[in-house]
Amino acid sequence: MDDLFQNDDETEADAENDSTESDGPTASAGSYEHIPLAARMRPRALDEYVGQQHILGEGKLLRRAVEADRFTSLIFYGPPGVGKTSLAELIAQRTDSRFVNLSGVESNVAEIRAAVQAAKGYQRTRKQITTLFVDEIHRFNKSQQDVLLPHIERGTVRFIGATTHNPFFYINSPLVSRSQVFQLEPLSEEDLAKLIQWAVSDKERGFGRKPIRLDDDAAAHYVRMCDGDARKLLTSFELAVLTTEGDEETGEIVIDLEAAEDSIQKKTVVYDADGDAHYDTISAFIKSMRGSDPDAALYWLAKMLYAGEDIRFISRRIVIAASEDIGMADSNALRVAVAAHQAVELLGMPEARIPLAHATVYLATAPKSNRAYAGINAAMKDVQEGRTLAVPPHLRTKSRKKLGVEGGAIDAADTAYKYGHEYEGGYVPQAYLPEGRRYYEPSENGLELRVKERLEYWRQQFEAENAKL
Repeated sequence: MDDLFQNDDETEADAENDSTESDGPTASAGSYEHIPLAARMRPRALDEYVGQQHILGEGKLLRRAVEADRFTSLIFYGPPGVGKTSLAELIAQRTDSRFVNLSGVESNVAEIRAAVQAAKGYQRTRKQITTLFVDEIHRFNKSQQDVLLPHIERGTVRFIGATTHNPFFYINSPLVSRSQVFQLEPLSEEDLAKLIQWAVSDKERGFGRKPIRLDDDAAAHYVRMCDGDARKLLTSFELAVLTTEGDEETGEIVIDLEAAEDSIQKKTVVYDADGDAHYDTISAFIKSMRGSDPDAALYWLAKMLYAGEDIRFISRRIVIAASEDIGMADSNALRVAVAAHQAVELLGMPEARIPLAHATVYLATAPKSNRAYAGINAAMKDVQEGRTLAVPPHLRTKSRKKLGVEGGAIDAADTAYKYGHEYEGGYVPQAYLPEGRRYYEPSENGLELRVKERLEYWRQQFEAENAKL
């Protein structure tokens, strides 16, 4: 038994060496000079943690659970650079647990089992729980995720997973159901501004011992261009500091707007082709057109184009919106949308952005009506729920009945159909649907007002004719 436990300790040491990555400074790290600024600036206490007040503010659920040390498994999801790994490390520190870091990209089943085996040894001899952090957990396949389940249930490890993808779509349901899921948001501009000033002034982990002057417009540029990503902010700022020569006389390193623009260069848009950013952005685009805001619609269109979204996907959504949100209020919107879709196929990028913008602005500024869309949904619901209706006799085809009747005799009901074009105005009061059901109720928006007036006149005629019978 002693020999077996000795093997556990050796496995534990190996697992820690292989799987635990310490990005932050430690007592043995020596000089901070060779550690990236983003790693040096990792918070060492919850009070230093920047952002995510919706889950970590005083009295919030996650903060209460951590402070009371009353949680089992957690999943953090959000875009890069918002503090998922830092938060996991802080939780392990706060709860006095041992922290082991695995990578969803690099780690395999053997490493998971080795980490769990080492956790058992610590729990058995030192009564210390292990916090097993798996970064990019969505990269684990089903079998790798399933390996964790029994050990989470038994309390062998406390599991914390981090992912940039929505866990409800990319992580196995049994693992999600055993975890509390928290969504981390991009850092606000106020949070980023606080972070970069901290990096300038902190003498231990930042550049506080260097004579650095960060101009206000340069700081504002970093904050604006980093799109809520703290890692990108600090990495870009560090690059500027390390590549900018100090003044020959004073040694002062001046980070002005030009230096900031040069260090951050082209902004990387947070946009995943099959994840939340993709669906959130197209949703914002559609809702901006529906909400009659051409400025917002053009911005979301620009973001998608900049990020390399499929232009055919965008144009198809515009075609759908033309009927779903504008419909009979301006039927020309559908023509514009279809023409834009065809133009996209013909032109490709970058010229395709022009007809896409044309169609986007047209739809955003057009009058809105979803009555035709609502009508087909109501009719489909009746059909799907079994409320099907027989075709009235006078609407049935004559030719098929002739073939089925000896001598070609025609039922009197077949002659009851009235041909509308033979009547004044091309309309004759006549039932086309049993029970007088209505699915389309026009609005008074745009050109649909004229449709409403015309339809109301026809319906009044029909009701008057029925009253005579």
